[in-house]
Amino acid sequence: MSVLNHSYDLTTEQIDAYRKDGHILLRDVLPTEHTATYCDAILETATQHNRESRDLSERDTYGKAFLQTMNLWRHDETVKAFVLAKRFAGIAAALMGVERVRLYHDQALFKEAGGGFTPWHQDQHYWPLATDDTITMWMPLVDVTQDMGTLQFASGSHAGGYLGDMPISDESQAKLEAFVKEKGFGLSPVEAMQAGDATFHSGWTLHAAGGNSTGHMRSVMTIIYYADGTTVAPLDNQNRIHDRDTWLPGLHEGQLAATELNPIV
Repeated sequence: MSVLNHSYDLTTEQIDAYRKDGHILLRDVLPTEHTATYCDAILETATQHNRESRDLSERDTYGKAFLQTMNLWRHDETVKAFVLAKRFAGIAAALMGVERVRLYHDQALFKEAGGGFTPWHQDQHYWPLATDDTITMWMPLVDVTQDMGTLQFASGSHAGGYLGDMPISDESQAKLEAFVKEKGFGLSPVEAMQAGDATFHSGWTLHAAGGNSTGHMRSVMTIIYYADGTTVAPLDNQNRIHDRDTWLPGLHEGQLAATELNPIV
């Protein structure tokens, strides 16, 4: 049986910590001896489908933060096996305390050498999903150091739910950085990670990342999950309308969030 179908053992303490803080770092989620095959396939597929050709100096803050390619599982069988892995989905379901999860989408996030910071934001600002049970796995495909732009989280910030229409931008950085300080949220340490380690964080958890001051690409793969049974939320900002059209095509508010793009994993 492939390692991707082997379960990853979580302790009660880890599950409790995730639910309290809204995030957790787990080591060896993809064991080191298995990383090369999947990481190479993701790197190759993401590179093939990258459409950003502008120089860093020509991009806005969002564009400088990372190169972004999505739905890679639809283009390569090895990547598909990675994205639909029961091992990762099982962690997501256990941390949230739900029986089954669906795939929302995958997303490669490559922060280039010299790439900019990622402003404070909530992922679920973008997602038309009527649930608090959403989670992102963020896994580096190469060993990454703190100065390459690993994530920092505002612990406990998920408890407040949706904080308003603030897409990733200089404005979200200013407003949410001030909000984090005002509320006194504890900040997680910015940690080095090996390829195959992963963080998991709630869709409501405030997080950010520094720039990449090294000469190496910060190559990361993410997978977003949500609880099976979730319905489509109100399309109350343009990003949610775009996301509905892209990942929940043909669906309307209140309908079950389930299409061929959102298999149960």
